[in-house]
Amino acid sequence: MQKKLHVKVGDTVKVISGTSKGSEGKVLRIDRKKNRAIVEGVNIVKKHVKPSASNPQGGIEETEAGIHLSNIMVVVDGVASRVGRKEDENGKLVRFLKKNGEVVK
Repeated sequence: MQKKLHVKVGDTVKVISGTSKGSEGKVLRIDRKKNRAIVEGVNIVKKHVKPSASNPQGGIEETEAGIHLSNIMVVVDGVASRVGRKEDENGKLVRFLKKNGEVVK
């Protein structure tokens, strides 16, 4: 069974440590085996690309690299906070911000 994570694809997150500290972006992909997420516009690296049929020129591309899940926090309405889980009135588990108790969509 997969373990529950505090982030989901599509969440807006803030980087709390590393070279991209303070930047925000949207989660594009999550790698559960390596506990890493690819965040839009964060942790940009240069990648050398060989020429191919689709890209005959080749060259150096800038792309997002993975960032560890422990280095990102969920942001809702400009508030970055840790995330907890609780049951709503229907008995379904929902995520909420520990800082202000707001439910994360």
